[in-house]
Amino acid sequence: MLGSDVGSLFGRGSVDEALFEALEEALLLADCGVPATRTLLEGLRVRARKERIADPLALKRALQDELKSLLAPLEKPLDLARTRPIVVMIAGVNGSGKTTSIGKLAKWLQGQGRSVMLAAGDTFRAAAREQLVVWGERNGVAVIAQPSGDAAAVVFDAAAAARARGIDVLIVDTAGRLPTQLHLMEEIRKVKRVLAKALPGAPHEVLLVLDANTGQNALAQVKAFDEALGLTGLVLTKLDGSAKGGVVCAIARERPVPLLFVGVGEGIDDLRPFAAADFAEALVD
Repeated sequence: MLGSDVGSLFGRGSVDEALFEALEEALLLADCGVPATRTLLEGLRVRARKERIADPLALKRALQDELKSLLAPLEKPLDLARTRPIVVMIAGVNGSGKTTSIGKLAKWLQGQGRSVMLAAGDTFRAAAREQLVVWGERNGVAVIAQPSGDAAAVVFDAAAAARARGIDVLIVDTAGRLPTQLHLMEEIRKVKRVLAKALPGAPHEVLLVLDANTGQNALAQVKAFDEALGLTGLVLTKLDGSAKGGVVCAIARERPVPLLFVGVGEGIDDLRPFAAADFAEALVD
């Protein structure tokens, strides 16, 4: 994540204006965005004056505290007890790690003692349907799919099957699309409407999967998909590589949709609930 780019700055001998300017540059380069960077540095300057911070390591701890305060509103557990089946609708652009995240989420839910069913609502790409079936086999969960056809019909059948079989959580995949593709965004809205007709109150969660490597574009995706679908949460993937993670700060400042899970590796168990304190510390270590 931000890692040594920010952490290395605190090896300086004193807390001065040059350090604050270097911090500003590092945060901007780490995809934090201008508003979040300004918020963080203003809070840090106030704290440094008030507490008379002269030690760079003490300033580092203060920055971590400012980050925790900024990110804390994004921390929200997934409520699994409200009804059955809980319907979780997954959106995201192609390449964001959407289908893989569904497989990992299914595994995590099973670890919580919940039964899971998957719905292959991405009927635009055969590869997506096949990939979801593979994940279903790996997790030992049923996948409702059709060789071709209408996504709405697939999810309607899946909702009926989940209710009939007493499934705890139904995860619905949808076709990957760019938020600028208005006709495709209308298709995903249709899927949401069909779920609401099939099961009162569904979908109970509408999650957007984001690739951490896309930087500020991830914030644009959050805004567009939230306006179209009314997002209830986010999943941030690919934090195991060169992704800097700073865009989470931008999201917290400009569109604070809860961040439910982060993907920290390629393994099936590498999807974890978001913890603001841990994330804040990792950002500047």
